[in-house]
Amino acid sequence: MKILVATEKPFAPAAVEGIKKIIVVAGHEFVLLEKYASKQELLEAVADVNAIIIRSDIIDAEVMDAAPNLKIVVRAGAGYDNVDLEAATQRGIVVMNTPGQNANAVAELVLAMLLFNIRSQFNGKAGTELKGKKLGLLGFGHVAQHVGTLANGFGMYVYAYDAFGRRDNIDAAGLYYLPSKEDMFKVCDIVSLHIPLKPDTRGSINGELMAMMPKGGIVVNTARKEVMDEASVLQIMQERPDLKYVTDIMPDNHEEMLKLGAQYFTTPKKMGAQTAEANANAGFAAARQIVEFFNSGCTRFQVNGPKK
Repeated sequence: MKILVATEKPFAPAAVEGIKKIIVVAGHEFVLLEKYASKQELLEAVADVNAIIIRSDIIDAEVMDAAPNLKIVVRAGAGYDNVDLEAATQRGIVVMNTPGQNANAVAELVLAMLLFNIRSQFNGKAGTELKGKKLGLLGFGHVAQHVGTLANGFGMYVYAYDAFGRRDNIDAAGLYYLPSKEDMFKVCDIVSLHIPLKPDTRGSINGELMAMMPKGGIVVNTARKEVMDEASVLQIMQERPDLKYVTDIMPDNHEEMLKLGAQYFTTPKKMGAQTAEANANAGFAAARQIVEFFNSGCTRFQVNGPKK
């Protein structure tokens, strides 16, 4: 089988070599497309491939139609909203992600951004401490579970709410369970977002929720920018200068948010998975999942439904 790694933002060189080794040792052909400047390059590269490994690259119906032999797409990472799942299902293409591989990297970033901000961005002015603060985890997947573990180490009180009903996991982790996201915003000093982008989560974090937060409340977003109702968030932060928004996903209204000064912080680009370890782990997992799929038909991490 011919397996393409297509990454506009490349894996680290060592990760590429590791992915290649997994694929070649299993008897498959490895091909690489990095830093492509146009969609046409991607369309040409997929013409005769059977599998694709991607990062944040867009795989839509046009790309799938350009790849008549395509059987599987694996997103090296947790989020997969950059793949048209319905189009894949219609064409009998399996789509997978690699859950958990980037979790520790994202979790460490959450705590790092929090420390930077509550310590007045290290500008010499007195700040506060994480110890004793109430942290809410909105969503309780792999990343949130890691954040909870790290936050416990800082002496924080950790609460969690999960729309998928993972109450048992929250209880097993020794965290406080909250019955709704509204309760989380009312109770917690800090809310960290770990929700996927879906129709019901798009724009679901808004000014009305942030208005419920205690004085000095902070929202941390390492999920997707689209889960934020950016206009209403900007408005409530203008009305309440004690609130902060911290993210590694630059919002569309970035220039307006900058006027809020220290209330707002964003990294220049999405940084959650930007560690050597996460980069390699996700790529290796993607390669192994493709090999297992062709060897045995394993679809353990499939995120789209079977062809109807």
